[in-house]
Amino acid sequence: MYFTDRGIEELAGRRGEEEVSLAWLADQLQAFVDQHPDFEVPVERFATWLARGGTDDVDDLD
Repeated sequence: MYFTDRGIEELAGRRGEEEVSLAWLADQLQAFVDQHPDFEVPVERFATWLARGGTDDVDDLD
């Protein structure tokens, strides 16, 4: 188990029944980076990965 699994499991346990928009998620990611600028690069990579449908390959874009 990765260390991040605990956070993901907590997220699912606490908020798993909620429905959110991608705009809300983007706002939350921006707020997180504003509070924790050291995480800018990993959050940017994660957001890009999500935007591309779970791939890092630009050629896989629709």
